[in-house]
Amino acid sequence: MTLDLLSALAVFAFVSSITPGPNNLMLMASGANFGFRRTVPHMLGVGLGFVVMVMLVGAGLIQIFDTYPISHTILKFVSVAYLLWLARRIANAAPRAAGEATGTPMTFLQAAAFQWVNPKAWTMALTAVTVYTPDTTLRAIGVVALVFGAINLPAVSSWTLLGQQMARVLTNPARLTLFNWTMALLLVASLYPVMFP
Repeated sequence: MTLDLLSALAVFAFVSSITPGPNNLMLMASGANFGFRRTVPHMLGVGLGFVVMVMLVGAGLIQIFDTYPISHTILKFVSVAYLLWLARRIANAAPRAAGEATGTPMTFLQAAAFQWVNPKAWTMALTAVTVYTPDTTLRAIGVVALVFGAINLPAVSSWTLLGQQMARVLTNPARLTLFNWTMALLLVASLYPVMFP
C-alpha cells in the first residue's frame, strides 16, 4: 500500500469513526449513564469487533452480497429493527438513584456482535475494503483493519468521555430523561440515510 493510499485510509478511518453514528451515540449515552470505566468493555467491543468485521468482510463476505443481493436487504431490515429496539432501550433507561446508574452497560461481546447489525459499520467496512484494498490481498485487508483498530478506539472513546462529562449536567432525573430521549431520537435519525439513500 502506497503512503498516499495509507494517508487517505487514515483520514477516512478517522472521519468515519469520529462522526455521529449508532456506536458513538450509544457510547455517549453509556458514558453519561454508567461512566467511562464501566463503558470500557463496550468501547473495546466496538473497536475490536469492527476490526474483525473488516477482516471477514474483506476475506469474502462482500462476495455473498454480490452473489445474493437479497442478503443485503435482509441485513438492512434486521439492522433497522435492532437499532429501533436499542433506541427504545436508551429512551427508557431509568434515571440514576443516589449517584449510581441502574441497569448495565453493553458488554464486550454485545458491542462486538452489534457491529454486524450496525448499518454505519457495514458501510464503513464495505467502503474500506472496496476502496482501500485495490488488490484485495489478505495483507492489504490486514493493513486496513490495523489502521481502523488504531484510529477507531481513541475516536469512540472520546464520545464516552463526552457523555461522562455531560453526566455532571445530567444530575437531575428530568434532564437525564431528556438526554436519553434525545440520544434515542438521534439514533433513530441516523437510520435515515440507510432507509432513504
